[in-house]
Amino acid sequence: MRARDFLHLTGSALVTHRLRSVLTALGIAVGIAAVIVLTAIGEGLHKFVLAEFTQFGTTLIAVNPGKATTAGSSMGVFGTNRPLTLEDAEALRRLPYVEAVVPFVMGNAEVDAGERRRRTNVYGAGPQMPEAFRMHVRSGRFLPPDDPTAPRAFAVLGSKLRQELFGSENPLGQRIAIAGSRYRVIGVMASKGTVLGFDLDDTVYIPAARALGLFNRDSLFEIDVLYREQTPVEKVVEGIRKTLIARHGKEDFTITTQQQMLDVLGSVLDVLTFAVGAIGGISLLVGSIGIITIMTIAVNERTAEIGLLRALGARRRQVLVLFLGEAMVLSALGGLAGLLLGIGTAWLLHALIPALPVHTPLTFVILAESLSLLIGLAAGVLPARRAARLDPVVALRAE
Repeated sequence: MRARDFLHLTGSALVTHRLRSVLTALGIAVGIAAVIVLTAIGEGLHKFVLAEFTQFGTTLIAVNPGKATTAGSSMGVFGTNRPLTLEDAEALRRLPYVEAVVPFVMGNAEVDAGERRRRTNVYGAGPQMPEAFRMHVRSGRFLPPDDPTAPRAFAVLGSKLRQELFGSENPLGQRIAIAGSRYRVIGVMASKGTVLGFDLDDTVYIPAARALGLFNRDSLFEIDVLYREQTPVEKVVEGIRKTLIARHGKEDFTITTQQQMLDVLGSVLDVLTFAVGAIGGISLLVGSIGIITIMTIAVNERTAEIGLLRALGARRRQVLVLFLGEAMVLSALGGLAGLLLGIGTAWLLHALIPALPVHTPLTFVILAESLSLLIGLAAGVLPARRAARLDPVVALRAE
């Protein structure tokens, strides 16, 4: 059978039953569209979260008090963990490959400025926080490098908090009260927005030592270490570990690299993308059942035509290819329609809900169309084999 004859027979069979062909292709189109929309949302969330997480750079290491993993039995009083202190942060600052060290304390308190009052996040930090976290001061300056254990009562406002407390008035040099303690405003941060659920604009920054006293804590929440880009992360981690073990007597802290954080986030988001894609795959399964049903009906309706083809010399293999071709053409057309529908729906959702990130990689487009072809091939095998195995004489007698 020549290619032109094959295309003519396949096309005429699909055109003759237009409604049936459209409905069959629509089943695949809906399935492909569902896969594209759901995976676009999942992949968009993936990229959004990773972008949010890496905007602070990839050379940060976090040190937290307490050991994340435990082994052996309780040591009683000898197993007590020591808190992370400002002295620990100063010791890490002396490591040769470290560029910035930020002791970090966080809490929530009421901030008063004259007659205005607002409850907000309070971050106790070190003077190198803007350098470590790629933040910028819009006006004034950030916390100065005072004595870490006895810093002056200075405060730096986030852009949103500055607007809420002072409006159009210049806040620099003004006095505010944080949980009853008075601070002088020396700077305002540039807008940073919300990062992983934390609004960095609706906050106030004070020295870490004063935050420890304000929240009555004896341990830092975290020490963040920024190291030089060319330094192997294993060398930095080992240096931090040795320094703190020498000070604490044991490893009662947890070191987490940026790559470890990204790996955990990536694995969680990959599972999310796979899960939403699997939900869309259910629609594809329904579409494949539709193809099997329609192609089986087509074989029953065209039994006499199959007998005529066999009587004219068509081999079983040619009849098999003919019906498989019809199934694959239906799937391919449905796949293309599904791609257009899915991509259009994804971007429409993003236009209507700008906060909803969507991203459709070219790989997903290629895989979706390939999947539709495979579904057509798999769904058309049984009806096509049945058509190819029909006895020509019996088929010619069929009405």
